[in-house]
Amino acid sequence: MRRPLLTAALLAGLAPLASAQTPRITLDQAMADPDWIGNAVEQAWWSWDGRTAYYTQKRTGATIRDTFRVPVAGGAAAKVDGAERGAIDGPRAVVEPGGARMAFSRNGDIFVRDLRTGALTQVTRTDAAETRPQWGEDGQLVFRAGNDWFGWREGRGVWQAAVLKTEDDPGKPLKPDDLRDRQLRYIDTLRTDRERREAAREQEEAWRAADPTRAPVPAYLGKDVNLVDSALSPDGRWLLAVTYAKGADLGTPGKMPKYVTESGYEEFEEVRTRVGRNAPAPHRLWLVETATGTVRELKFDQLPGIKADPLADLRKAAGQKPLEGIRDVRIETDGDGTGPAIHWSSDGRDAAVLVRAVDNKDRWIASVDTAAAKLVVRDRLTDPAWINWNFNEFGWIPAEGRDRLWFLSEKTGYSHLYVSDAPGQATALTSGRWEVSSPMLAPDGSRFLFTCNRAWPGDYEVCAVPARGGEVRELTSLDGVEDFALSPDGTQLLVRHSDSYLPPQLAVVASNGGTARDLTDTRSAQFKAIGWIEPEIVKVPSSDGAGTIWGKYYGPKNPEPGKKYPIVMFVHGAGYLQNVHDRYPTYFREQMFHNLLVDAGYVVLDLDFRASEGYGRDWRTAIYRRMGTPELQDYLDGLAWLGREKQGDVSRAGIYGGSYGGFMTFMALFKKPGTFKAGAALRPVTDWSQYNHEYTSNILNTPELDPEAYQRSSPMEFAQNLQDHLLIAHGMIDDNVFYKDSVMMAQRLIELKKDKWELASYPMERHAYAHPEAWYDQYRRIRELFEEALGQ
Repeated sequence: MRRPLLTAALLAGLAPLASAQTPRITLDQAMADPDWIGNAVEQAWWSWDGRTAYYTQKRTGATIRDTFRVPVAGGAAAKVDGAERGAIDGPRAVVEPGGARMAFSRNGDIFVRDLRTGALTQVTRTDAAETRPQWGEDGQLVFRAGNDWFGWREGRGVWQAAVLKTEDDPGKPLKPDDLRDRQLRYIDTLRTDRERREAAREQEEAWRAADPTRAPVPAYLGKDVNLVDSALSPDGRWLLAVTYAKGADLGTPGKMPKYVTESGYEEFEEVRTRVGRNAPAPHRLWLVETATGTVRELKFDQLPGIKADPLADLRKAAGQKPLEGIRDVRIETDGDGTGPAIHWSSDGRDAAVLVRAVDNKDRWIASVDTAAAKLVVRDRLTDPAWINWNFNEFGWIPAEGRDRLWFLSEKTGYSHLYVSDAPGQATALTSGRWEVSSPMLAPDGSRFLFTCNRAWPGDYEVCAVPARGGEVRELTSLDGVEDFALSPDGTQLLVRHSDSYLPPQLAVVASNGGTARDLTDTRSAQFKAIGWIEPEIVKVPSSDGAGTIWGKYYGPKNPEPGKKYPIVMFVHGAGYLQNVHDRYPTYFREQMFHNLLVDAGYVVLDLDFRASEGYGRDWRTAIYRRMGTPELQDYLDGLAWLGREKQGDVSRAGIYGGSYGGFMTFMALFKKPGTFKAGAALRPVTDWSQYNHEYTSNILNTPELDPEAYQRSSPMEFAQNLQDHLLIAHGMIDDNVFYKDSVMMAQRLIELKKDKWELASYPMERHAYAHPEAWYDQYRRIRELFEEALGQ
């Protein structure tokens, strides 16, 4: 939305407010398969010559993703099909130092494109998924298939660059065994056979190490470990491997029943474990010299703060033993372990590793001293609440002498970009009360490009800053940038951007900034013809000193003087998610529902309450050990603001939301009975002890360690206060927030003899509903709930 704040209702072209009898959209249409809107541009990338943009888009009426190409100079998009699919470039291409070639993975195979001639070389053609290509400075390319690593060089072809085995080294000395030793001493034949086997093995290893045509010597990590991840240096000399103990107790998974099945029988699906049952298994880190197969462990005991226990007071209060030794750690950047946590410099001399404490109170970025086989700490980030799962990108800047390390950190309270030239030294390239995300180093290493929200927290642009420091510049003025890709020659940006009623589309802009030129608009004529209500971006003052609570307000264009409007408040899910922004909302159906509500005579407010994304560390961690408390105060402040500023009738207010929003609906009705006359809790958490470990333990620790935090954050503890109308709706095969949560709450309300509540169950829906009929039924119930309880 290219507009100043608080003036959305004045934008030209918006239809006048429809009467209650003539809604601009029906509920059936709003909850229909969203294909009718026109499917968004999903992933986008460049052709090798910068003349064509490729993108994927969902096919109407199917789950298939088609690939399209569109000329950057202008013209219609065309589907890429048949043999042409084998000639296109792939996303996330990496450019060789010097810029002569780029490499990418497409359909699980590795390709190399010559950027001077356009010649395409297929490096692999296998059933395995080859990924993560990285160039060395001498023209060598390395890539992986699982944890098998390979090298490629023009003229030589492909070779296996490293062999990792989770087995004991056959040459490892055996543990003392009196019975075995007696046998070998008594029986000459046994002893002789063993000596010959050992001599043959040693000779084979020597031949293999000396013969350049042979696969490298295996590196043996031991039979007692599972291999989690690995990363090979671009020169193929070193490999870092991550393991955890074989047989580690990973906790008891749940068993989710499925009642509507193709087989006609009840079926059971294995689902995640619960918080504290158990914590993720700790990792170990190994340095492998590929030429010799030598394996050395990189210890964590020298990480600053690793022996301190940030939970010591809680442990003592819970009657638990004090922590002994060092804390458990993992080599991972994000909650699901998919983000790369090891990065090698292009010359293969330096590696950086992100180490995260399992309790998530500390994050270390360390380089690897390969000669001494030890970690050298470059940065420590610590937080008494928890380290963010976002903003953990890092890497290397090529430089003369020694490459420079760069990383993101929230150390000032906001995510910013830092460069480290030596251990213990870091220089900030950016600063301020805004966030840097998705940084990308330009191919020539001269500058960083990233998304930024400098103007206000929901306005996202592409920014740039010199790698040696200097002025931060905004390169776009699109307001709703989703992501971007730099052309192989570094001169153009392919930008995916969106708006309130514009699903993500493509535009191109010069990489030094300028006017964006749109390449796509995939919306249907039907969707564009509707006179949607543009949300007004508003600022609600916090009553308890938290600052500004940003919100989206939906209301009549011309309110009737003196009239009081019934209120509906929406609570977004995930907790850590941003919904007040100039992008296309995750909750696009809810946005259409809000249009319908306004047409029916309501006013609607959607807030980025404390815990939401986009507002810095302190806003995110305000809910530590007290989920449902500061967020509820933010909604009470929003309710009062609607009464003061928007003619809202605070005596006729309702609230609804899904997932975290469902949890908050419970907390609003149970902790402030009578304030909200009705609430709809959709796929809600009813007790956090039922949720997963990675998310919940960050905020509430574990139930055994911090029972008070769980008690004050559990809707089950406050259900006795229910006096208002309540709808609970849940998909029965929800593998995120289990349907069991709603069943537990239903039983609790039954035992409390509560009335004015109902449970709607959807047998074929998961956490994200997939079927329009279920969406319609759920929102029909919500609309009827508000009509009945709020008297509209």
